[in-house]
Amino acid sequence: MQIIEKISNMQSYVKKNRLDDKSIGFVPTMGYFHEGHLSLMRIARQKCDILIVSIFVNPTQFGPNDDFDKYPRDFDRDKKLCERENVDAIFIPSAEEMYPKGFIAYVDMDGDMTEVLCGKYRSRHFRGVMTVVSKLFNIVQPDIAVFGRKDGQQLALIRRMVADLNFPIEIIGGRTIRENDGLAMSSRNKYLNSEQRKSASALYKSLLLAKTMIENGETDSFEIIAKMKDFISNSGDFEIQYIDIVDADTLKPVNTVQNKVMIALAVFLGETRLIDNIIV
Repeated sequence: MQIIEKISNMQSYVKKNRLDDKSIGFVPTMGYFHEGHLSLMRIARQKCDILIVSIFVNPTQFGPNDDFDKYPRDFDRDKKLCERENVDAIFIPSAEEMYPKGFIAYVDMDGDMTEVLCGKYRSRHFRGVMTVVSKLFNIVQPDIAVFGRKDGQQLALIRRMVADLNFPIEIIGGRTIRENDGLAMSSRNKYLNSEQRKSASALYKSLLLAKTMIENGETDSFEIIAKMKDFISNSGDFEIQYIDIVDADTLKPVNTVQNKVMIALAVFLGETRLIDNIIV
């Protein structure tokens, strides 16, 4: 397995494998791997000749009050896990390598898809995400790229960007991997103390509550959301940022559930922000 830090070296590595007619799979990450990350690597591994994983905690997607400085990092551990998953190369550039002095080009996405859910509360977050993903796509030039469905809005936006900007890349969504009690695996779960960790399972339970209501014939989004808020509020010391029901493809809010929807939420548990969603 190769460890590559420079963009030029990554491009040379890709070019060599392209000349050998090798297909390339790509899993972009911010590191500190858990089973969710590894599941994405396994999906890509089955579909390509060369598997590249990037590790880059992207500063442009963090706001001034976000956790960039304390975001968990453990490259030695991540390296061992990548070796176990038969990764061919890790791309681990520095911030200076990705955003050299004088950098001014960013990818902005206009329209409703960036103004709902997390985009409503995290100013310029998706500008940073789309910019770094575009840069990584141009550097790695993969045939396929795999992203987790836990970040549902991010996945939808990346798919739209790939379509709009004509990236010749197949985007694959990997299912959300959960702990035994249903909590979606996340690098940020390590911030939770033991009491918070126990109550955090209420998030997935609230999503299952909404799913059951819909399956039993409830179509009023406001009624479903109200029940979810009551359930979460009575399950721990949560600060609910949002609970929304949106069209699964366009992310437009829906008042009446008729077709495929994404039920998505973001909450604070102490200082830790947690997100989750399901498709119904």
